[in-house]
Amino acid sequence: MAEVGIDDIAIHFPRLYFDMKDFAEFRGADFGKLNKGLGLAAMAIPDVHEDTATMGANACTRLIDRNNLNPKNIGRIYLGTESALDGAKPTATYIMDMLEQKYEPNFGKDCFRNCDVVDLTFACIGAVDAMHNTLDWVARGGEEQNRIGIVVFADNAKYDLGSSGEYTQGAGGGAILIRHNPRLIEIPDNWGVSTIPVHDFFKPRREVDMKTVVENVLDLAEETGEKLKVGLVDRILNILPTSSKKDHIMFESETLSIHKDTPIFDGQFSNRCYSESVKSAFINFREEAIRTGRYDPKNDDILTNQWKRIIVHLPYAFQGKRMFPDLFRHDRRHLPMWEEIVSEFGEEPFFEDFADTSEGYEQFQKANDGYRRLISKTPQFKEFVEARIEKTQRASSLIGNQYTGSIFLALMSTMESDFADGEAMVGKRVGLCGYGSGAKAKVFEGIVQPEWKEIATRFKLFDRLSHRTPIDKEIYERLHRGSQKESIVAPSAEFALVEIGGEGKLEGHRNYAWVPNSE
Repeated sequence: MAEVGIDDIAIHFPRLYFDMKDFAEFRGADFGKLNKGLGLAAMAIPDVHEDTATMGANACTRLIDRNNLNPKNIGRIYLGTESALDGAKPTATYIMDMLEQKYEPNFGKDCFRNCDVVDLTFACIGAVDAMHNTLDWVARGGEEQNRIGIVVFADNAKYDLGSSGEYTQGAGGGAILIRHNPRLIEIPDNWGVSTIPVHDFFKPRREVDMKTVVENVLDLAEETGEKLKVGLVDRILNILPTSSKKDHIMFESETLSIHKDTPIFDGQFSNRCYSESVKSAFINFREEAIRTGRYDPKNDDILTNQWKRIIVHLPYAFQGKRMFPDLFRHDRRHLPMWEEIVSEFGEEPFFEDFADTSEGYEQFQKANDGYRRLISKTPQFKEFVEARIEKTQRASSLIGNQYTGSIFLALMSTMESDFADGEAMVGKRVGLCGYGSGAKAKVFEGIVQPEWKEIATRFKLFDRLSHRTPIDKEIYERLHRGSQKESIVAPSAEFALVEIGGEGKLEGHRNYAWVPNSE
């Protein structure tokens, strides 16, 4: 069977950013901890005309144009996102609508009619799932069918104002070209998987009691000096179900359903889930590699040393090096160097050494977290990070969290950096570790192809990042709250959200258009 993998990657990120120094001053935070501790320099912020669909569509356009693709030859566009725009209609269909608008003049009406589209959602690992699925589809078609698929990632990583996750925000979209005989990276069919049902980060359906809503509104009215009559709350609640359909709102129940783009999360617990899931998936990957003959533990070097680069999901830039001590020790316990670490720090904690109670579990986790931090400070681990992980962090520092796209942004970051540094990467293996809260991890690997430089030189990732527009705290908050009505930077040579609803349209109908170059 011919090789399948990533032929090219294109990325789109907002033209606006909020500098982390300004954010730290705004929130009274320690910039040193955010920058030196977490690796944060700036966060990408979507403009008024941008959303998940426009970012994904703009990335697709970049990918299609520079590879001279005929839309009629693209068999599928699978989107990984946790920022869907609708509860039923796939965001991928909005992307297709925009692409058809742009390419109809050259390729005819309905030029994407026979393209399969769908959204895949599993927190931050959705795009990895979409790629895994598309790789299988391309491979099954055989080289003679020459199937072409595009995997899209698009998200707005948005957190509540003032929350502990606010500084990790970011946004962007990307498109990955999957085909036979890829020019960038071949991906062998060897995957490690770990899934555990946990509540570390999620976006629940929320309901608010209608009485609470009315009481809060009236409390605000009183604060402005309004005098309210006794029993007004009950009178309003009695009137609401039979009130007019103004603005198409009907109060047909005693609760109000609310959708929020921002998550419920436990940061410390999520970090533990991340670390444990990736380690478990890595063990599964290693077992599969042994079973298929790809890896012989008796003759080969330790597995993580075979990976020239290690690319992981980065909710913040330094997450990889903060999480990886677990895998580092798991893969080296049998080596002489581990005896040096034990002699310096003592034996590592094991779960069976603690009481089988919730208190014992917490004690183990605390001890394990402490030991992980000790490993991260050793010369051996620092050398490992500098050689295999550091380059993956660079773009994330400037953009922030991209949710489903973070792992692919890290891949682009290291490949463009390796190209700039003149690294000999042909034939080298890179390890990839995806993670999505809820929780699932997938570990797989890629083999760098002979034409990788030709692809990496077209990314222009860091050059494009240097031409963005900074915003201040007032604009940032208006964009976050949705009170900013006009674009900060007018759209140009890109897709833009034009309106939602409007005359002759159903409620919630999203309208997009291609905006030509304004220059």
